[in-house]
Amino acid sequence: MSKLYVIGVGFRPLDERAREIVLNSHVILANNRLMEVFEGYNEFEKVKDKVKVINNVDDTIDFIKSQISNHSPLKRGVQGCVRIVLLASGDPLFFGIGRRAIKEFGKDKVEILPDLSSAQTAFSRIKEVWSDALFISLHGGPDPKKRRRLEYEIEDIPALLQRHNKISILTDKENNPSAIAKVLSSSLVTRHSSLMVYVCEKLGYPDEKITEGAPEEIAKMSFQQPNLVIIQGLGIGDQGLKIGFGLKENEISHSRGLITKDEARAITIHKLRLPEGGVFWDIGSGSGSVSIEAVRLCRGLKAFAVEKNKEQIENIKKNKDRFNIAAIKIIEGEAPEALSELPQPDRVFIGGSGGRLNEILDVVKEKMTSGIVVVNAATIETLNEAVRCLEDRGFSVEITEVSISRSKTIGGKRHLSALNPVFIVCGERQ
Repeated sequence: MSKLYVIGVGFRPLDERAREIVLNSHVILANNRLMEVFEGYNEFEKVKDKVKVINNVDDTIDFIKSQISNHSPLKRGVQGCVRIVLLASGDPLFFGIGRRAIKEFGKDKVEILPDLSSAQTAFSRIKEVWSDALFISLHGGPDPKKRRRLEYEIEDIPALLQRHNKISILTDKENNPSAIAKVLSSSLVTRHSSLMVYVCEKLGYPDEKITEGAPEEIAKMSFQQPNLVIIQGLGIGDQGLKIGFGLKENEISHSRGLITKDEARAITIHKLRLPEGGVFWDIGSGSGSVSIEAVRLCRGLKAFAVEKNKEQIENIKKNKDRFNIAAIKIIEGEAPEALSELPQPDRVFIGGSGGRLNEILDVVKEKMTSGIVVVNAATIETLNEAVRCLEDRGFSVEITEVSISRSKTIGGKRHLSALNPVFIVCGERQ
């Protein structure tokens, strides 16, 4: 059976097994950068005639497919078995090509032989523990027209630092160390924090270089590719900003008490059963309190806060800045018209409908293939309309009444004061 061997290079000599595979391979694939690295290996002179340089990942995959097919010219005289070596940087399964290789050819046809990872090497260079770090990749690929979708964007880094004191980032030419440092310098969360940024350039090369400094210093510099950035946080923001879930009403900018109350917000978010990633519509978002809590809880979630009131839109903007959240996009306008250009939602919250709930749910039904819709109703009339509209559109409906009483002191004694009840209507469609 033909087999693909993905072998990591860059930091150590090949071990015995990797060396045997390279020496007995039929073809060795590399891009220009890895070819430069491989030329420094002892095995290179013996196998240089087998090396084929392909710089595009898709072209590399296509070539491998052609060689393991039944009509491959390499199969002649080798009993139908082809040994293909694909050189990779460091550990092929650390944001590398190993994942793509397994996806394309299956685990049975692929063997991974890793070198040290670039992150592992970088942390050893700066002499810091790496077991407590968050590892992310901002490497979208060299082709601007085919950049891969990333789990995180560069604007997410300050918010990630609220949860992780140490972050390792694989970069590219667009998401480079200077650009990362500029985001840190301009962020409300990190601007006045003590941060150290390490830029590890060309790890494993003879001209390897480590630069460290504050974000403001790194932002003014330029660096060679490839490089890796490590951010070390030494106390970020005030303690209130480190709360993962459970913001209080007085911590969120709002107008005239028009905000989903803390207790109702908690139950609403529970009923939404938010995914770690996906698209969330917050219709009639008011101050944006539900969106703020949602994206802070689920860092991969992208929220669209739909609001028509100018004063409330300003509140959403203030809250985005306050909590340094880039994952909320404000849609200024009235639903359902404002929903037409939004991406397909996985979850929908309707905090205000302006009397157009029926029309809004028509759009939701059309755009949502499956998922959960939650409607908060303050009146019996809205409750009845929400149940009817959801059931008419094929949603299974569950109703929760939330009655909240809060303590207050009168005459030196505590009394409970009731707030208006809220009906939380949850519709789900599989």
